[in-house]
Amino acid sequence: MPTLNWIGKEAVVDHHRRVPLRLLECDSELSAGDPESGNLLVQGDNLEALKALLPRYKGQVKCIYIDPPYNTGNEGWIYNDNVNDPRIKKWLGEVVGKEAEDLCRHDKWLCMMYPRLALLKEFLTGDGAIFVSVDDTEFHSLRMMMDEIFGPERWVCTLIWKRRQTSDSRNLNGVSADHEFVLCYGVSNAVRFLGRAKDLTKYSNTDNDPNGPWMSDNLTGLANVTERPNLHYEIIDPDTQRRYPPHSSRGWIYGQERMAELIRNGRILWPKKASGRPRLKRYVSDMLSETTGFSTILDAPANVVGTKELSEMLGPKVFAFPKPHGLIKALIGQVAGANSFVMDSFAGSGTTAQAVEALNDDDNGSRRFILVELDADVARGITAKRLRAVLERKQGKPGGFRFCRLGRTLFDAHGEINHDVPFTDLARYVYLIETGVPAATRPRKDNPLLGVYQGRAIYLLYNGVLGDKRPAGGNVLTHAVLEALGPHPAGADLPRVIYGEACRLGDATLQRENVTFRQTPYALREG
Repeated sequence: MPTLNWIGKEAVVDHHRRVPLRLLECDSELSAGDPESGNLLVQGDNLEALKALLPRYKGQVKCIYIDPPYNTGNEGWIYNDNVNDPRIKKWLGEVVGKEAEDLCRHDKWLCMMYPRLALLKEFLTGDGAIFVSVDDTEFHSLRMMMDEIFGPERWVCTLIWKRRQTSDSRNLNGVSADHEFVLCYGVSNAVRFLGRAKDLTKYSNTDNDPNGPWMSDNLTGLANVTERPNLHYEIIDPDTQRRYPPHSSRGWIYGQERMAELIRNGRILWPKKASGRPRLKRYVSDMLSETTGFSTILDAPANVVGTKELSEMLGPKVFAFPKPHGLIKALIGQVAGANSFVMDSFAGSGTTAQAVEALNDDDNGSRRFILVELDADVARGITAKRLRAVLERKQGKPGGFRFCRLGRTLFDAHGEINHDVPFTDLARYVYLIETGVPAATRPRKDNPLLGVYQGRAIYLLYNGVLGDKRPAGGNVLTHAVLEALGPHPAGADLPRVIYGEACRLGDATLQRENVTFRQTPYALREG
């Protein structure tokens, strides 16, 4: 298999495994709506944000859509197209070392993309799919890189999107670049598109046929008498006794036995005039599927529509070239069912979230979005504002999102929990890992009970939260500690989940008390 090499590759191929795991800190003022909605907007470097999210969402995301920088040389972007954003240059220097000084912009782009794609792969379900928008600048490099990360056999399709409504006359060679690509890969061969609904407008039931709607269809094919002599025979209208020979160059589409059955069952439409030709009465129910294949030529709005959509929400020129939500909606709708997680780690203005909510409005679904945006000003001033505008348009339907930032590093170099991580920060992270949603309120530093979610009471034993001299400061689950925790706050028979350093209780006791014990730090790591 052909391989793709570039300066700095050795430093980034396994870098995603060495990214430190950081805590998430949620901001209630920038959040909106229902905190239990399951929707997240995380502000921070997407590599570290993805690592922070991985323990909870690994293998849970059905669809990923990303619109990374195209590396065209334009430096007016965050994660700009010349990959000279100071944060990326700093990251390259730390990860690649002195070699980073010699990287061309294509090397930099590949170094930036590889570990992020490697992490994104780990989020996908077994039948999940990732869509990546790209133009000609890095298309071939991206295709080879994704072949390496996902496997060439995991390529699903390459879609083509017409981004322009009018031709561009600025190019010196006289060619207008009117299209972009969307590469689609899966982690297995189980990815299936729903396809597009077939055109059923030609079907009706004017004669109240009990078999349902039908249409008049052609009864002849292209095979001549030499090619298919068995399809060239005479048929007879049983009512008029008119005889209809086959056309000299077009035989019937069925053999004589099947044709006789159709005649007996009244499935042949006989012409009123002798000069006419018999036709087939084809029912909707005859179709094996009411959908047809999803075209690789995307039927989606052009870029100008995306700009207009965002301008109507937030005002003109707040973000350069946002994708139209109809494009992303068309992609997500093919693979993400009504109860799926959808992720976008290059969130930009938040178009993916709008596409998710539009799909939910169409089918009353409960898809949830997970967005990551690097730039703090964009995340606060554009992405979060757009999400709030989308929620306002839902006209009373439930929804919301939590705005989070990256906090402290959770583990030290030895894999132990950093001693300077306070109880409240770890408690919020434990709650996210266990429930999939951030804690609605800040946990109390003197109470091991983090909250109740869907009937489960969640506890954390850490840093002597019980305030006594029991084993390891109360971080070990013993009979005395269990008694100190008290009964389940919502009902004696409901389940409890307890995180701690160790457990001195036997399996029989845990089962009798309806307790699940999760050992830290191991339960907090991905995989």
